[in-house]
Amino acid sequence: MAIFTKLVVERSLLQVRSVVLHSNFMHGYLIRNLSTRQSDSSVGFLHYKTCVRSKGLPVFQRIGSHNYATGTVAGSVAVAEKPPPPKASIVPESPPPSQYDLQRLYDFVNDSKRLVVITGAGASTECGIPDYRSPNGAYSSGFKPITHQDFVGSEQSRRRYWARSYAGWRRFIGATPGPTYISLQQLETKGRVKGMITQNVDRLHYKAGSKPIELHGTTHQVICLNCGDLTDRHLFQNRVKKLNPEWARAVEALESGEPGSDASFGMKQRPDGDLDIDERFFRKENFCIPDCKKCNGILKPDVVFFGDNVPKQRVEFCMSLARSADALLVVGSSVMTMSAFRLVRAAADMGSPIAILNIGPTRADDLAHLKINARSGEVLPRLLNMGAMSVPASS
Repeated sequence: MAIFTKLVVERSLLQVRSVVLHSNFMHGYLIRNLSTRQSDSSVGFLHYKTCVRSKGLPVFQRIGSHNYATGTVAGSVAVAEKPPPPKASIVPESPPPSQYDLQRLYDFVNDSKRLVVITGAGASTECGIPDYRSPNGAYSSGFKPITHQDFVGSEQSRRRYWARSYAGWRRFIGATPGPTYISLQQLETKGRVKGMITQNVDRLHYKAGSKPIELHGTTHQVICLNCGDLTDRHLFQNRVKKLNPEWARAVEALESGEPGSDASFGMKQRPDGDLDIDERFFRKENFCIPDCKKCNGILKPDVVFFGDNVPKQRVEFCMSLARSADALLVVGSSVMTMSAFRLVRAAADMGSPIAILNIGPTRADDLAHLKINARSGEVLPRLLNMGAMSVPASS
């Protein structure tokens, strides 16, 4: 037989856990020890249920509480623990850029007349959007993104994907361009950047005023896999809401809960705009997905999922741009996708120098003439204030 305690803490910044109490002496000691924390823990009441587990079957036998205002104590109690450590930033740690690296990057950009830039998820982490491959990215927690094959081949997978994506959309589009996006747009305006390709699907470049080629598509459009019709994502969101009113109401209430908590359905922000949903809170069979209005076909975000191919015409356009560059700058990307790596290799094959601004190793490090291991949001704004970079390029 063992005694367990189930707890609920009101108005508390203190984290607690239940323990087995072996004697009245231990019970009294724990009560006194926890009571001394009232002044710095903001605990109001500690409620609990004591359970005697016999032959594997729990039976709740007693309910009690501890009132810190009056000192009234009843029943069992829990041991107070230290608050959890703050969540790791989604932007990896890195040393600040050296003046030597800044000068080398300045020379690289200033000497170019046809600079092409390729951006990746590292540009968006500083805007609050997680990535996949960095030390703090989604892969580090075991997250597996949906594949094209899963989406096309399984209706249940599509239900789960669209439920997650619907839930994450409002938070995703709330992101604003960070210093990397703003600096690149200013470099474009000054004539320092002649072309830009992004692997990101969040349209933060567009919010900053740039219009790059979106190599992997965008979450802001929905495409029919049968007829190819494109729908604005906001209109699609409204259709999902009408078909799933209960889910929509639940999603709208997410603001009241901490990410990952029961109040937020265990949801956590993931790359590409969706939320990871705890299985306890989601029943796929109850979620309805809109069909294409023109042909009743399957609707999918206009994004290149893992296992899918970039459309041929887009590949050819990006390849032409990369080959036309007299220098290529990679910003915030590990260049692990073959679609991006081919572009870097194509520029290198044409004899163009390659510069990489990214935290951590990349697939293209062997091709780089210059590699800076620092946050792009710390480097590019400084670059704009150096020498002739602050004025438009001469034609």
